[in-house]
Amino acid sequence: MKPRARLPSALHLRPYLRPYLRRWVGAVSTVLLSMATQTSAQAQVEGPRTPSTPPNAIESITGSTRADVDLVRIDFTRPLAALPAGFVVQSPARIALDFPGITSAVGRSAIAFSLGHLRAANVVQAEERTRVVLSLRHAATYQAEIQGRSLLVSLQSSTGQPPRTPPYGDFAENRVRSITPLQEIDFRRGEDGAGRIIVTMGSRQMGVDVRRQGATLVADFMRASLPEGLRRRLDVSDFGTTVDTVQPQQLADRVRLSIGAHGDWEQSAYQTDEQFVIEVRPRKADPGKLTSGAGYAGEKLTLNFQNVDMRALLQVIADFTGFNVVTSDTVSGTLTLRLKDVPWDQALDVILQAKNLGMRKNGSVLWIAPLEEINAREKSDLEAQALLENVTTLQTQSFQLNYAKAATVVQNLRGGGGTSGTSGSGGSSATRLLSARGSAMSEARTNQLFVTDTPARLTEVSELIRKLDVPVRQVLIEAKIVEASDTFGKSLGARLGGGIVDGNSSVGTTPAGSSRAFAPYTNRNFVNLPAGSAGRGSAPGVFAVSLFSAGYTRMLNLEISALEAEGRGKLVSSPRVVTADQTKALIEQGEQIPYQQATSSGATSVSFRKAVLKLEVTPQITPEGNIILALDVSKDARGVNTSAGPAINTKHVKTDVLVENGGTVVIGGIFEVTEIDDESRVPVLGEVPYLGALFRKRTRTLNKVEMLVFITPKTMG
Repeated sequence: MKPRARLPSALHLRPYLRPYLRRWVGAVSTVLLSMATQTSAQAQVEGPRTPSTPPNAIESITGSTRADVDLVRIDFTRPLAALPAGFVVQSPARIALDFPGITSAVGRSAIAFSLGHLRAANVVQAEERTRVVLSLRHAATYQAEIQGRSLLVSLQSSTGQPPRTPPYGDFAENRVRSITPLQEIDFRRGEDGAGRIIVTMGSRQMGVDVRRQGATLVADFMRASLPEGLRRRLDVSDFGTTVDTVQPQQLADRVRLSIGAHGDWEQSAYQTDEQFVIEVRPRKADPGKLTSGAGYAGEKLTLNFQNVDMRALLQVIADFTGFNVVTSDTVSGTLTLRLKDVPWDQALDVILQAKNLGMRKNGSVLWIAPLEEINAREKSDLEAQALLENVTTLQTQSFQLNYAKAATVVQNLRGGGGTSGTSGSGGSSATRLLSARGSAMSEARTNQLFVTDTPARLTEVSELIRKLDVPVRQVLIEAKIVEASDTFGKSLGARLGGGIVDGNSSVGTTPAGSSRAFAPYTNRNFVNLPAGSAGRGSAPGVFAVSLFSAGYTRMLNLEISALEAEGRGKLVSSPRVVTADQTKALIEQGEQIPYQQATSSGATSVSFRKAVLKLEVTPQITPEGNIILALDVSKDARGVNTSAGPAINTKHVKTDVLVENGGTVVIGGIFEVTEIDDESRVPVLGEVPYLGALFRKRTRTLNKVEMLVFITPKTMG
């Protein structure tokens, strides 16, 4: 019996990689068939034949069992010159053997078996090549040998056969006979917080064994040495990845990398020529597919090729993904590639980067070429497009706008330059949508837009107008301005809130003093009123911003009504205003104080200063239906008189809050303190010195009133 020969590793995925394969049937078969169709491959398997010699053919396929080993015998009309190329698929369990230049004379396409591993054999002929697919009940390894005019295939369990299958897997057989020193060990932070260990091996034939041991990932580089400059422990915890440490060490004739990591993680590894990359990343909810938008999202695959032709390798990716790949004639050369559980789009990036190639996608077609060729092609296309725009006949098209203002759209088309009603070419060329020859004008009376440009640019303008000319949602803003006793805010918080939250914004009472606070929205229904006291010896003018959900707005209205009924305060004003989304609304109430102002000629004129309560509100509707309010609230009052006119005491607060639709934001802490001294006396007797004090009564009244501003936004329609 002849010694059993192993399949070339460039055409055979090792058995211990099979548990990680996904959808590999079409991908690997394509490269095998494409390589097998070459003349040399045909001669290797089929053997030389003259034009008068009929092609070799499969005569029969039979099966048997010997010593717990399933044997499949494939008989031919002539002996094979070499073992056929084949590959193994884990799920569903399949073994495929390709015979180029050989036809099928079996007479049927499906042969049923009742053996331990083997379920059926399928024979498929395409032109001058035949594929035999062995359908298995569960995963198994195989060995093939040629016996006369027959090919004997032995099937054995994938779990009980030598050589040893490590927990994670050898990437390739070690073809290095001498000890090779490693060139470099580097660490980088990859996308989505992945830790990337990059090892320059010095030989593309070096074997690598990567496996997981508890919380440590171990990588052994066979027949390798570790130079003194690389014998150091790498602490990479500052990179913010899953990886904490990388410890290289020399073990006999191999170098071991011990990679320490934390948390729930997964790993992948790949090799391009002499560079080996191990990537450790946090595990996603679905480990079979990365989260969309967080890096690579393709189906994972495993590849192991030695010096494979680049064009054949790209065809493997094309078959796996279903894309049509157009490869430039300048793409050539070979590549040694080993990938383990790597998304296909990442695998494609690795292949392109290794050979300095680029890719452009158009629908389901991928064009792959050297980067210089792609850049030159794009430059040529842009120059041709610019030249075409200069000679294309201009057309004029009118657009009737229903919601947007035509004058505003004209400015957008020009990149922000120009005025409505004219047809210039102003504006920034970087953001200009019109071509250099294009122009636009608006007609205010009918709100129409007239654009003159090339047909291609008119299509872009039409698309822009379709997106801009849409109705804007409206927001009804109700405001209630309440003057109440200083105890009302405290009792309101006790009844509705059940707690106090921080986040007050203290402001001074000097003229034009202001402060800005940011109050985040929460679903907790408690209030922060009052923010502070304005009595003697305390900081004056303290603001607080509080939030109520929509369910508490009605209770707030009841509390305000009860406040007026009990005589503890009154509703000063209740303005309402409707504004568009992201459009400022202004509510102002107060007085304008006149004062004399000297002019440059020496005469005097009357000027006015505002002392008002002003509310500026800019609503923004979120996709969830909540409303972001940009609030600007100020309370101005007359101050002391100066030679330049009366001073204005200002209390000012700005804040951005996220409010539930129909909810209420309350701004409190605006205090007004009034002191009244009164004296009553008995006539005549109260004026007697000394004794008159017995007939006089002095009273001092201190009134402290808090102004509360309630703002409730509601979307309309």
